[in-house]
Amino acid sequence: MSDDYGLSKRAIALLLLQGDDEIWNLVEERESKAKVQVLRQIFREMQSNDGRGPIYRITMRRQWLSEKIAGRVIEQVSLRPITFKEKLSNFLIHPVWGTLFLLALLYFGFYQFVGIFAAGTLVELLEDKIFGEYILPPVEKFFNWLIPWIWLRDLFVGEYGIFTLGMRYAIALLLPIVTAFFLVFSLVEDSGYFPRLALLVDRLFKKIGLSGRAVIPMVLGFGCDTMATLVTRILETRRERIIATLLLALAIPCSAQLGVMMATVSKVRGGIFVWATFVFIVFLLVGYLTARILPGEQPRFFIEVVPLRMPRLENVLMKTWTRLQWYLLEVTPLFILASVLIWLGQITHIFDFVISALSYPVQWIGLPKEMAKVILFGFFRRDYGAAGLFDMVEKGTIESVDLVTTAIILTLFIPCIAQFLIMVREHGWRAATVIAGFIFPFAFLCGFIAKQFLLLMSHWGLLT
Repeated sequence: MSDDYGLSKRAIALLLLQGDDEIWNLVEERESKAKVQVLRQIFREMQSNDGRGPIYRITMRRQWLSEKIAGRVIEQVSLRPITFKEKLSNFLIHPVWGTLFLLALLYFGFYQFVGIFAAGTLVELLEDKIFGEYILPPVEKFFNWLIPWIWLRDLFVGEYGIFTLGMRYAIALLLPIVTAFFLVFSLVEDSGYFPRLALLVDRLFKKIGLSGRAVIPMVLGFGCDTMATLVTRILETRRERIIATLLLALAIPCSAQLGVMMATVSKVRGGIFVWATFVFIVFLLVGYLTARILPGEQPRFFIEVVPLRMPRLENVLMKTWTRLQWYLLEVTPLFILASVLIWLGQITHIFDFVISALSYPVQWIGLPKEMAKVILFGFFRRDYGAAGLFDMVEKGTIESVDLVTTAIILTLFIPCIAQFLIMVREHGWRAATVIAGFIFPFAFLCGFIAKQFLLLMSHWGLLT
């Protein structure tokens, strides 16, 4: 080449050998045809040499030069061995082993400890022995002596009275379950596992329009959906916050509801698997469709992965106690309030009217109309409805298919009053009303589908 290109001829030659069309056009304009033909011949020979083109050879040469330069300034030392904690961290975020660990944690940590031990042994001790034999009989005797009017006495010791229902549900039935759940939750939280869980589910969450960061409000939702709705503020876009709020309101049961629900459906062989699988499929399906409907970009994800550590006993106990204080101070009064509202609804017959209206979709599904009362309880508090269902199981007044179907509806039912008000605060009346308006009929539709599937399972002997 004889012309001046403003670059060294070596740089132009390298670009020609790499097949740069723009440089080839420039050379053909400035050089004679004879020279261009020679250049083309050299290029063809380089292309056919050893079956490796010039791009490969140039790249390898550059790599060799880079390593040579780096070798002059970098001192090679022995590699630090990978510690056990690092191996364990890699294990927890592995797509296969991490998923198996998560399933084991859910089974042994939550199902066996919360669903079997707490909801079985401890609830039986508190409800049947302590409350049933030592607390409620003298309380009922006292109010029978104190209040001669039956309608007023029912407020305290009637079927839905403050002591016979509200306090019994809050303390004897739910307190041991919530305590066990908060204890396991605090152990897992203090170990540093949750950031790794976020990494593990990031790819799955991308399919439903969320990033792995959304696992934080989702996990908190298993403690309290109202609090988790506030925590959706950590998500980057309004689109992500709306999707996360919808899924929290639809398919994430709070701690008390989760514990009671696990204890309830575990009474049916295969029930807890069907309930959890069905709700999880609904979670993914609704998230996937919502992500396709709502406009917006794919979420980005980054999170600090804290080191793993052995949970510290003082931290676990402090977190558990703090959450129990929240439960006792904020949730227990709501149970008492719910008992009062039910009592008012009964004496004014408003409660009967609402139950009558709600019994139509309940009977359409194929459930006994008594389930309308349990589902209505769930609007006051999700765990209140779950406790009512658990009470029916203990009395043996509900069949296995109806039990699992109602559990699915209660889990997917519209959020409790507190969560709905937080949704209004975070997203406005319009968004909150649209979410609740979608969930109400959708929960009953899912209940209808679940009932048909469960009848088939029962017919095949897979559900007893």
